[in-house]
Amino acid sequence: MALRFAVQADTEQECAAGLELLHTLGLVTRMEPRLLTDNRWMARAVPCTTKAPAEDGRGPSVR
Repeated sequence: MALRFAVQADTEQECAAGLELLHTLGLVTRMEPRLLTDNRWMARAVPCTTKAPAEDGRGPSVR
């Protein structure tokens, strides 16, 4: 399952501020603030994952 978190804002500054809030939750940027075609700003972040196996030995774990 892929988790993605998005920030939508009216200005680039608001979008960057929202992205910083996601960073405080331990998420990492996957898309910097970008102006979309409908004149709104969007940025995306995802959980930071490691290559270590999960506790039960299946798949990657989330820090």
